[in-house]
Amino acid sequence: MRLWRKASGLLKDQNSIWLASLSRRTSFRNPEMEVAIIKATSHDEYSIDMKNVDRVYKWLRLSPSHLKSLIWSISLRMEKTRSWVVAIKGLMLMHGVYSSKIPAIQRIGRLPFDLWNFEDGHLDPSKIWGINAFIRAYFTYLDQKSSLLFMNLQERRNLQNLEHVNNDNNNNNNNNNYTIVVGEGRYSMIQDLVLLQKLQFLLDMLLETRPLCDTAVVPLVLEAMDCVMIEVFDVYSRICNGVARILLRIYSAGKVEASMALRIVQKAKIQGEELSFYFELCRSIGVKNAIECPRIEQIPDEDIKELEEIINGVSEKDAQLCKTIVVHEKTSDQNLEKQTKLRTVITDDWEKFDEDLMQNDGVLIKVAPNSINPFETCTNNVPSKPQELPDLISFL
Repeated sequence: MRLWRKASGLLKDQNSIWLASLSRRTSFRNPEMEVAIIKATSHDEYSIDMKNVDRVYKWLRLSPSHLKSLIWSISLRMEKTRSWVVAIKGLMLMHGVYSSKIPAIQRIGRLPFDLWNFEDGHLDPSKIWGINAFIRAYFTYLDQKSSLLFMNLQERRNLQNLEHVNNDNNNNNNNNNYTIVVGEGRYSMIQDLVLLQKLQFLLDMLLETRPLCDTAVVPLVLEAMDCVMIEVFDVYSRICNGVARILLRIYSAGKVEASMALRIVQKAKIQGEELSFYFELCRSIGVKNAIECPRIEQIPDEDIKELEEIINGVSEKDAQLCKTIVVHEKTSDQNLEKQTKLRTVITDDWEKFDEDLMQNDGVLIKVAPNSINPFETCTNNVPSKPQELPDLISFL
């Protein structure tokens, strides 16, 4: 039976390659790329053709214009298949596309193929249900991630347009050398909090992407789980860094932001516990990238209680605090950031200021530091394991 399936799959692949090679090149179709994708997503459940996987990613790195043909070819392959082997290989190939550094990836939006109700059409459903469930969960995560990337791109564009309008208005209205932006800090914190909530949602979906039974623990599923583990590392790291940045600004937050921050920290504690069980499961079934996972440190209940006390204090003082006014001095000096120190002062009456703060006619001048992205994107092909997993406590 196994030999027959292998021969049948090989015949299907050869037929697909022959048809693809005869197709005409258009703005959507690239026959050579289609052939490489067919070979990279072959019916062979015991090996992956990494040579052709690398060829696909090299096309993408060569020019973003190849993305259209790549997406079209993968979609055509995925929509036609009823094989769990082809489905998993296709999802892994698509996962590697999202791990590339090509900005055009963010414009894809929802995945152009649908595997949310996938079922293998050749094997007994009672024996293959675990793998079918894994494919559906894996697809759902990638689909939601792609959608989130697209929405974030749209939000950034809207924010840039808004800032452009504000800058034009300020340039028209200012008669001095200062540009004043009111409420910028609070708006930025809300955006960061919303992004953290989305990342926590994605992490929940990742934790559902795992083999649900012993029959689903096969070599190809374990290969896909290696990619999933890399995604877990990345998303969890982003959450940790985001929580750390938010807590640094919690004393200047309003009641809404502080309440959102508390819910996020409570959720992070729960997810930390779930991650520990998830890593143990992955190690037990032989996922390579889970072997050296460090122990996840949990958030102490005392820290959450302390945050609740801070929030209560913030809510009482919120009505007394003035709106944040950020003043950027217009200057031609490119080293302004090096010459200006950022300090934070919290006081009830705002009568006393630190001596190191700059003042101009009684107006507090603060210059926001450059944001630093603590992450590097994954490798240009199938995601690779990062050097270390930051634990949540170290970021707090």
